[in-house]
Amino acid sequence: MKRNIVIAAVTAAALIGGGTATALATTGDGGGSAQQAANTRLSDDDVRDDQDDRGDDDGRDDDAARAASGDVTAPEAIASALKHTPGTVVSAELDDEDDSDKVIWKVDVLSGDNAWHSVSVDPSSGKVLGAQTDDEDDTAQVRAALKGSSVTAEEAAKAAAGKGTVTSVDLDEDGKNKSWEAETHKSGGAEQDWKIDLTTGKVTADHSDAQDNDADDTDDQD
Repeated sequence: MKRNIVIAAVTAAALIGGGTATALATTGDGGGSAQQAANTRLSDDDVRDDQDDRGDDDGRDDDAARAASGDVTAPEAIASALKHTPGTVVSAELDDEDDSDKVIWKVDVLSGDNAWHSVSVDPSSGKVLGAQTDDEDDTAQVRAALKGSSVTAEEAAKAAAGKGTVTSVDLDEDGKNKSWEAETHKSGGAEQDWKIDLTTGKVTADHSDAQDNDADDTDDQD
């Protein structure tokens, strides 16, 4: 005898782990159990999950790629920041803006009245995007380190540019040997740290990080 099939209920469940949907159909005679249970793979969710996994593996572009994609070099970013906010540049760094995907040059300027300013520069156009006043407690130490120096942050960045793409330059005012520190990247290569003499502009490899790592490894073994 021909029977009419009545769909009593359809329940769709998107499971986070399995990503399935289940449909239940019952007969109209009321006596029945479920005649069919079909699990359908949500292919769209799988595609999105795969894309997310690939994104996690790849991660964000490193500083070298981001610097290479921009038209504004470290010395140019520093020059642009100084036109907007006169003073002494103490550091410049290619960095994410507030942990977003947008990359900018952040240039720290110490003005003549000892006020600190953080100037944001667009790495594509060199345009100053904004500036804000910061509170720093090492003003006297920075002034003392730069006393008698003849090499500016801009000149240090230009000197280090011969070693690769400069992604940061910063004043090292600690210790006995004051200097500029720069980080460079080469396409397909690892990052490298450099020291630039405050008076001569001579560039030498900075091995302090490697020495610190070796010391840490020795301590771990002990």
